[in-house]
Parts: sequence; structure tokens; C-alpha cells
Amino acid sequence: MQLIPTGDAGKPRNQFPPVYVGDTLISEDDIARELQHHPAEEMTEAWLEAARSLVIRELLLTQAKRLELPENLEEEARIAKLLENELDVPEPTDADCERFYAANPARFTSPTLMAVSHILLAAAPDDVQERVRQEEAGRQLLGALLDGRSRFSDMAKQYSACESRHQGGSLGQISKGQTVEEFERPVLNLEEGLNPELIESRYGWHIVRVDQRIDGEQLPYDHVKPQIRQYLSESVTRRAFRQYLQVLAAETGVQGVDLEIPDSPLMQ
Repeated sequence: MQLIPTGDAGKPRNQFPPVYVGDTLISEDDIARELQHHPAEEMTEAWLEAARSLVIRELLLTQAKRLELPENLEEEARIAKLLENELDVPEPTDADCERFYAANPARFTSPTLMAVSHILLAAAPDDVQERVRQEEAGRQLLGALLDGRSRFSDMAKQYSACESRHQGGSLGQISKGQTVEEFERPVLNLEEGLNPELIESRYGWHIVRVDQRIDGEQLPYDHVKPQIRQYLSESVTRRAFRQYLQVLAAETGVQGVDLEIPDSPLMQ
């Protein structure tokens, strides 16, 4: 945990403000131990997440005590019992599921499959001169392919910096999530044939040919209905949980940390 010196006998002090739930102090030592469960690039972010987690736990345990839930239960069991008693979460109806399916067709479509070949003209992301040079070289090579003066496989073997050059540039079959985002995003929108424009990625410039495209098809409603019901149920539960915590925080009082509840499950 990051510390700053103070004038009190040279002792270091936590740079973050003290955290209270009501009159209960969440100790620096407890937050430090909780940090291991909240990895982050910045210490401030990790500390806030750890502090929020402990604040939420203390809010729930305080409410469990207020409602006189059995104290012989383990803390996790008391929290689970509290939420079971306090959260009113309606089950999604068939009509809810059908409306969600109709409103989100892209979420329930099988992935588009593509057979793709490419020629990579490599250049490091921070080498501006080389990227300009390779872009110009790529335009000349692409022009030769478009007017039929060269064969794609021959050009891949001669110029491509990718190991796929040994297969004439073929990357085989790809679908969403299998390549880097800046390459995937434009490629998955291409039709079959040679793309008349270069595509830039962190690796350099790509000449791309789509050898085959099989568009995804919408999955039948009955096939995805259980998935939709689970998603809607979890969404409603998260919303109810956030609202419940906000009420508890207002009633009990929280100091030292903003209780921002993200749209993700906080309790299993």
C-alpha cells in the first residue's frame, strides 16, 4: 500500500482517507489483505476496489445483525440468508424472453466463418518511416494483384512477413475473436475476393483476400431460451442488489470511499 510520511515521529501514513461504515472503521490492514483479490494497474484503483468490497460486506453483515439473523451461521451463510430474505427478484416471463430475443438478433446468431489469405508487410507500431514505406510498397503490390500482373500465392511467398507465406498466405478458417481486433473488425465485413484496400494493424499492413465466407444464421428461439432466461434473471438480480446496497449505505452511512456499484455480480 502506498504510504506518505507525516510529521508524527516520522511514521508513514496511508495516503487514503479512513473508511467507515456507520461507526465501524474498515482498518488499513484489512484493506491491505483484501488488495490481493483486486489486481489493477494502479494502486489507487486496487485500493478503492478492495475498500468497496469490504464496505459492501460490512453493510450486509450490519443489516443481518439488525434483522437478528442467526449469529451461529458463518458470515457467507448469513449474507446469503439476508439476500434471500431481502431481495425481491421476479423471474423473467416467457414474454420477457421473447422480447429480448426479438430485440437482440445479433446476440443469437452463429458466428460468421471465413477462409482468409493475407500478405503482411511488417512494420513496428512506433517506426513511422517504416510504416510509410511499407504502406507504399503494399499499394504497389496490391495494384499488381488487382490488374492481374501477379498471383497472390507467389507474392505471399516472396513478400509476406507472416509464416502463412509457406501456405500461399492462407490463414485458414477464422471467426470473431481469433485475430487482433484491428485486423478482425474490417476483415469480418469483407465479401469474397481480393480487398482493394490495405488493412493496417499493430503488425504493419495487410493485403487481404477472402477465399470463402459463410455468414452466421440466427439460432432458433427454443435453442437459446434457457440462456436468455438466465441472462435476464442475473441482470434483474444485479440491479436489485445495487439498489439494495444503495439503500443500506444511505441508512447506515459510508465514509472514505464512493460506493459505486458496477453492473457485474458482486456476490456469488
